[in-house]
Amino acid sequence: MKVNLDQAFAAFSDHWSPRIAADLNGQQVKLAKFKGEFVWHSHEHEDEMFLVHKGSFTMEFRDKRVELRAGEFLVVPRGVEHRPVAQDEVEVILFEPAATLNTGTATDSRTVRDLKRI
Repeated sequence: MKVNLDQAFAAFSDHWSPRIAADLNGQQVKLAKFKGEFVWHSHEHEDEMFLVHKGSFTMEFRDKRVELRAGEFLVVPRGVEHRPVAQDEVEVILFEPAATLNTGTATDSRTVRDLKRI
């Protein structure tokens, strides 16, 4: 299945609400737009990969901050507490197991249990 990223990201406008773009061997490719600060959280059993398509954001960890720009990616290992922060809107491609909850061990108003598909 072919996916045009510019068209897929143009199909939604809400922040912190990932969309499923594809399934791959028990993993999912998810598209999300970030803006502002997300909740501190971790994922007990899942690693997460964040690939920036457009824009930039900071991944905050309790002991450091990592700046990510378009064309760069970061893998957050399972169990590591983190928080994405984006001053301006950023488009991010996520690679993670299908069962991964966007807020991990935390639950708040931005927790999305039933993801929409692109």
